[in-house]
Formats: sequence, C-alpha cells, structure tokens
Amino acid sequence: MQLSDNDFQIFGLPERCELQRSELDDRWKALQSEVHPDRFAAEGAAAQRVAMQWSVRVNEAYQRLKDPLQRSAYLCGLHGVPVQAENNTAMPAAFLMQQMEWREQLDEARDLPTVEALADAVAERQRQMHTELAQAIDGRQDWPAAAQTVRALMFVARFAADVDRRLDALGQ
Repeated sequence: MQLSDNDFQIFGLPERCELQRSELDDRWKALQSEVHPDRFAAEGAAAQRVAMQWSVRVNEAYQRLKDPLQRSAYLCGLHGVPVQAENNTAMPAAFLMQQMEWREQLDEARDLPTVEALADAVAERQRQMHTELAQAIDGRQDWPAAAQTVRALMFVARFAADVDRRLDALGQ
C-alpha cells in the first residue's frame, strides 16, 4: 500500500459504484487500527508522522467512498472523465424543466402534506438516478454518461436539501 494508491486500492475494494457499506466500514476500521499514530508511539516522532499521514489518507478515502455521489465522481475522475461540476453545468432541457417545476412547487407549497409529497417525488427520482448511475459505471463503464448523471444528481441533492429545510420550517 502506498499513499499514492487510489482510494479503492487502499481499501482493497473493486472500483465499482455499488459497494457494500458494511464491507467498507469493516475495512476502514481495520485500516485505522493498522495506521493509527498511537500504535507507533514507541517508534519515535518520524514513525508517528508517517502514521498520521496514513491515518489522514485513510480517513479522506473513507469519506469519499462512503458517499455514493462522491464515490461516483471519484470513479469518473479515475477513468479520465472528471465531473467538473463547477465548470460544466449544461443539462438536458427535460432535466432543467423538471428542476424548474420542482422549484415552483416548493415556492408555492404552504402546508406539510404538499412539501412531503414533493420530498417523496424527489427521493424517488434520486433513487432512479442512482440506479442509472450504477448501470452507467458498473454495467457499461460509460464514463461520460456517468459524469453527466453525477452532475445532475448534485443538482437534485441540493434541491432535496432545500426541501428538507422547508420541512423543518413547517415543523416536521
């Protein structure tokens, strides 16, 4: 294992969109016990610094891999198609229309049942998009399509957070 290895190599996991969270968590715990700086206390400051670098590297990799959207974006980058969400916001017209409709529905929603129904619709669309993403990555290895889906899911995730804030404001 080297610090320059990719996250999947460090965790000894296949480069896939779909991962078992329990397997990832178990692997993270095992890696942390191997690299924790306290294990190297008797070996001096240099060994502890290296252990600290490893501990940070393992934690950063874990944070990326445990989130399906971050993991998918990372995979796209590994395969030469960075998501570039900050530079590339072009989306299909139908997707943009759906976003506008949802935004209008949220702006006009005045009661809890209406916002809950919108939250359910958004959550269902997110599930569908995650399935499409897994098919693009694990099934077809279609990295441009995967990057496009990741960008779209980032939009939907931001909107879902807005819906959650509205739900909180309405007292759920």
